Amino acid sequence: MLMPLSLLAQLTAPGSNSVRYTSYPSMPAIRHPVFFYCNASGTQKGTLTAVNPKCTGSSVFSWYKWNDVSKSFSIFIKTDNGVSASTSNNLDEGGYKVDITGASGCDTSLVAWIVMDKVPIAEASLAQQLCYRIALDGRAESVVKTFYYRDPTNAAVISMNNELTFLWSSTPSSIIPFPSVNIDPVIGRPPLDDVTYKLEVSTLGCKNQASFFYESIHVKADADVVPVSGEAPLEVVFTNKSVRGTIFEWDFGDKTKSSLENPEPHIYNKPGRYYPKLKIESDLHCLDSVRLDSIYVEPSSLAIPNAFSPDDDGYNDRFIVKATSLRYLNVEIFSRSGLKVYGFTGEGERLKSWEGWDGKVNNSSIEARPGIYFYIIRALGWDDIRYDSKEYRGFLYLYR
Repeated sequence: MLMPLSLLAQLTAPGSNSVRYTSYPSMPAIRHPVFFYCNASGTQKGTLTAVNPKCTGSSVFSWYKWNDVSKSFSIFIKTDNGVSASTSNNLDEGGYKVDITGASGCDTSLVAWIVMDKVPIAEASLAQQLCYRIALDGRAESVVKTFYYRDPTNAAVISMNNELTFLWSSTPSSIIPFPSVNIDPVIGRPPLDDVTYKLEVSTLGCKNQASFFYESIHVKADADVVPVSGEAPLEVVFTNKSVRGTIFEWDFGDKTKSSLENPEPHIYNKPGRYYPKLKIESDLHCLDSVRLDSIYVEPSSLAIPNAFSPDDDGYNDRFIVKATSLRYLNVEIFSRSGLKVYGFTGEGERLKSWEGWDGKVNNSSIEARPGIYFYIIRALGWDDIRYDSKEYRGFLYLYR
């Protein structure tokens, strides 16, 4: 009696590497397991373990091997009595059958084939190295191309092709296009780090691998830009993060350049948007460039409040114009009688540190009286816009 598909799991092969199933032309519904072992040493043996698939309890297990002369399972191996499972060890390549006799209605036979594979060929090397790409050279080839087993009904020889797969990888991990499809991959984005490339080759019964160390020559232009926006004059720090660059060309986007590895902080005086770039070159003349984060310098602006209350409550205590990107500022404040009570002129750091009018007469300890005052403001933006028309003259209310 031959084993149907539902009983396949009752016959196993400890230590085998994979399993496929027979395809008998004479009986398509019957499928027996074909277990693949890797005969790397030349002395590999197989093992089969059988369990009665029909019932539990003690049974008699009688083992036989396929005989090419008699074209049947006629070579007796051994018998195990009164056991629930039986294992046959030290098996050569070939077909095996175990007849199981148990209680009434529990008799059955199980068939399996053991085949021996050989270690496949695996070779890996570097085929080409350029600044912008590398090509890997791999070889994956099975030593055993075809396996054979017999049709138990008519002893016909049936062939089964070996299956070959491969997989490229690297440590540390890097991009390899189609690593299981292309045996000679071309890598258009080579790794910046040194890596070990490995080619793993697998057949139905065996595995092999080959590897080589790759020392990267590739470059990458990169930099941090901080800050990327603000008012003029805007000081921007460029921090070089490039890999393997030895020659540098910074283009700050304002018609100025630098060849330093880490340039001095760059000052953008004119409002507008700038597009800095970085180009690098290595000792091996590999090139790369990158467009860095754009930089936005805010246009000049001026907003004048019409009231303030210098009562030290932490809110609106000073008269101060809200200005952006100003190069120069002049403020004059007069009483209704025309007496000047406050004046400020500044640019650069003095302008940046200006805190406004605190309500004291000409920076003295005398507090200006509550009431209406008149201001005259003149300013110049870094974009050369002038703020000196009549709209920058007006009345100011001081509350206490």
